[in-house]
Amino acid sequence: MKRILAAGIVASLAAGQASAADDPATCQAPSFSDVGWTDISATTATAARILEGLGYAPDVSVLSVAVTFESLKQGDTDIFLGNWMPVQEQIQPPLVEAGDIEIIQTNLEGARIGFAVPKHTFDAGLKTYSDIAAFRDQLGGKIYSIEAGSSANATILDAITDDTFGLSEFELVESSEQGMLAQVERAMNGDGDILFFGWRPHPMNVRYEMEYLTDGDDMFGPDDGAATVLTVSRAGFSEDCPNLGKFLKNLVFNVEAEDLMMAYILDEGLEPRDAAERWLSENPEVLDAWLADVTTLDGEPGLPAVQQSLGL
Repeated sequence: MKRILAAGIVASLAAGQASAADDPATCQAPSFSDVGWTDISATTATAARILEGLGYAPDVSVLSVAVTFESLKQGDTDIFLGNWMPVQEQIQPPLVEAGDIEIIQTNLEGARIGFAVPKHTFDAGLKTYSDIAAFRDQLGGKIYSIEAGSSANATILDAITDDTFGLSEFELVESSEQGMLAQVERAMNGDGDILFFGWRPHPMNVRYEMEYLTDGDDMFGPDDGAATVLTVSRAGFSEDCPNLGKFLKNLVFNVEAEDLMMAYILDEGLEPRDAAERWLSENPEVLDAWLADVTTLDGEPGLPAVQQSLGL
């Protein structure tokens, strides 16, 4: 019997088809980490909704970045769609090199991270990282960023400690994404000045008149914070669950898609799952590539099952 099963798996792989019927029972409820950033909430909800259509029961937990990588390392979490690089350079490469986690795919290109300011502040002369120190009084000596423990904040704290760009006189204000953006909105509504950690994709880039600072000396990575987002997993996940591994390999987004899904969440108040369903109903053609050679949990063709699940 073992020989027969092994032969079936080999034949399936040889045909380029990763069948879920060959996956062990532990693959039926893949666990995801959602670090609470709207872009990752949107992409994770999209992946989870598609997997539900395939008959899986995905389990999504909200964890910090640090806890996410430790959980992947320990094998308690299977999948993370939010490995921003190079901002998480301090965390990810050692784990990959040690064989504790695996890179499955680059799921987004064209992203960007870095310090940003309102356009009126930019026009007033705060255009580069070297200009920040001269605007300390206007900025209240504060830099606003996301949740404690994030790699972005670690980079900022290192810059403050090392007095990079004269930042030693500044205080980092850590908050949630929504909390930080609330501060940004208050400042912009009052024509005030604020220095904050910005990124794209994100509706902030459309919602606010904002500019990214330049000449950052690779503080947030080359090309003033040009970034990619990777899908990573616990060690051995794609080998253990080849059908899921194939789906995650296929799952690639673009900046425009994520901007729109995030706007549904942040601007229209939709829950991530509802935003994912709406976007998928408006862009059903993406499923052709995402579900190529992917089956349902029972080993049936995946595309028609997901289309039916979404009412397409």
